[in-house]
Amino acid sequence: MKIRFCENNKGTVKVLKKLKETYPDLNIKRKDCLKNCGPCKKTPIALVEGKVVSAADGEELYRKIVAAMSKE
Repeated sequence: MKIRFCENNKGTVKVLKKLKETYPDLNIKRKDCLKNCGPCKKTPIALVEGKVVSAADGEELYRKIVAAMSKE
């Protein structure tokens, strides 16, 4: 599974670290830009298999990413 985080998105550093610790086999990377600047300015986001996943905070983002992984 491919997960991407924007380098400039606030609130995702802890999510990225937690995912890497819990799921070391995931393909997780931080990119300079995900080209989703509107949502990226407002809330923590990630691209999960090319789809935007956003949340109110990092904890919720982590839960949503894990939920999206279980659907795959």
